[in-house]
Amino acid sequence: MSDPAYDPRKQRRRLCDDRYREHWGRRRMTVRLNRRTLIAAGAATAGTALLGRPARSQTSWPTKPVRVVCAFPPGGSTDMVSRAYSEFLSRHFGQTFVVENKGGGSGTVGALDVKQARPDGYTLLATISNAMINNRVTMKNLAYDPVKDFDILTIVLGPGNLVMVPPNIGVTNLKEFVEYGKKKAGKLSMGSFAIGSTSHLVAAEINAQYGLNIEPIHYRGEGPMWADFMAGSLDIAVGGMAGTAPVRETGRGRIIASLGSRNAAYPDVPTLEEQGLKPQASHIRAYVGLWAPAGTPADIMQRLSEALVLGGKDPSVQKTAAQFYLDPAISIAEARRRFADDTAVLIPALKNLGIQPE
Repeated sequence: MSDPAYDPRKQRRRLCDDRYREHWGRRRMTVRLNRRTLIAAGAATAGTALLGRPARSQTSWPTKPVRVVCAFPPGGSTDMVSRAYSEFLSRHFGQTFVVENKGGGSGTVGALDVKQARPDGYTLLATISNAMINNRVTMKNLAYDPVKDFDILTIVLGPGNLVMVPPNIGVTNLKEFVEYGKKKAGKLSMGSFAIGSTSHLVAAEINAQYGLNIEPIHYRGEGPMWADFMAGSLDIAVGGMAGTAPVRETGRGRIIASLGSRNAAYPDVPTLEEQGLKPQASHIRAYVGLWAPAGTPADIMQRLSEALVLGGKDPSVQKTAAQFYLDPAISIAEARRRFADDTAVLIPALKNLGIQPE
């Protein structure tokens, strides 16, 4: 028996209506989900872009010339190192690195200039180890803190200093000099190119180990010291390559030792340590270093470090380095380690000399 209320045409229409609503309901949900997904994806993309912007701005350095403040006058090894590496950095980065000589005050004038500069990678300091280590003991009220105000980038080691005696005393090595000193009445005079210099340390160490009475005679630089040495008023003197060369060439001086390591120009001359001296600090070789103001971005420091190490392998830089028998630039990690180690040894040794800061 059939149901009188059942109408096939109405039933089919209801089924169609239900399927229509179900289909479009799913479409509307899909559209809503897609919109939410797009909005979320857009926000994520925008956030990623914002996060990426600082990295892009940092890696764009340098976009203008970089100042390299040389804390000593033109013509010396610090100036030559500054110019050789700056020329390489200019080629490497495609931006000019300009050397500005600001000598004076044993390196303090240049250091103060860079201390006051913005730590943005556009101002660097080229100076010597004495200005960043010895000055802390020899100078009163030093106007900069070598550790807190600067961050070291690299070190270019100089050759070992040379120990020279007059030929007429008949001494050819440390042992013979000690024997000569014990026989000579009165004090021995040693030429020192500055208070707290390597020669000052050598005099103190030889006196302590061998019981000699060497009096360091302090000069303001090597020029006047070697003039007195050639005039015959000094028993012994210690100095660098440039100062000793004319003395030796004129036959008025004999090299009996080197300091720290064998000097590449005189490889057959042994060091004082090889000849028996037990050095406390005189073996530490001086160097030219490159520093940046404290707070300079780490990525810029790293890029500079890598470029400087490459510069040490550049033929043009090597040609300049060969004139002064300089080692190539070392990495920032090595430079930091050496600077810290040398400081830890030199500061106490210098204080033991009883130096009165000036």
